[in-house]
Amino acid sequence: MKKRTKYTDEPLGRIRTIDDFLPSPSELAFREEQVKVTIGLSKTAVTFFKKQASRHHSHYQKMIRHLLDAYVAHHQRRSTG
Repeated sequence: MKKRTKYTDEPLGRIRTIDDFLPSPSELAFREEQVKVTIGLSKTAVTFFKKQASRHHSHYQKMIRHLLDAYVAHHQRRSTG
């Protein structure tokens, strides 16, 4: 059994308010339009992403999609900057 926490009525000390930095629910729900494609990948690459996805409790296709999105974002910034 876990040890229970006993709360007391003690002063909390100096308290400060921080700005809200979390995205709004509408930003979290936003999904960019996706296009289905068929692509041939090397067995080595797919095996790598599947292992990484399993290790991080994710989906390998989502990881590949995020990698491609990061690549595009990086190169878009370089071409407009």
